[in-house]
Amino acid sequence: MEPSDAALVAACRRGDATAWETLLLRYQRLIYSIPRRAGLNEDQAAEVFQHTFTTMFEHLERLEHPERIGSWLATVARREAWRLSRRERVITPLATGYNEDDEQPELPDNGPLPDEVLLQLEQQHLIRQSVEALDERCRTLLVLLFYQSEPPSYVEIASTLGISIGSIGPTRARCLQKLRQALDYIDF
Repeated sequence: MEPSDAALVAACRRGDATAWETLLLRYQRLIYSIPRRAGLNEDQAAEVFQHTFTTMFEHLERLEHPERIGSWLATVARREAWRLSRRERVITPLATGYNEDDEQPELPDNGPLPDEVLLQLEQQHLIRQSVEALDERCRTLLVLLFYQSEPPSYVEIASTLGISIGSIGPTRARCLQKLRQALDYIDF
């Protein structure tokens, strides 16, 4: 069983390097996706990512709700992405020799992410975590069925799992039930 966010924060406060690494790995996809969805490039997203975890390090002792570290990190990342995108909007036209008479270039929407999108990203992250916490058989089956752009055939799935084709449906139902139970503990 994976340690809770609160337990990881407590361990980080004690200087546990493994807890830092676990926390970083747990939230890296979520934090990196926020600036990318805001239209920032990879370098800018990396800057947001670094700023977010630096801010966490600086404020770790003052966090009042360590069990909500994921939401806190997402908020920091969203604000930094917004700040960076505003700074880039001011700098980019001057740096590229933009002239008002020129046709305006098509730019991505660099506005802040709506709260609904942030909530969706957080929910996707929690679901991904819950799938990763399942036993290997269920995790493999759910990844094959739902995380592939082209799901493999039932013959391929049966071969991968070493089960009969007729067992896939019932196994899927049991695995989804386990996932539902894991998600019941999370307040969406």
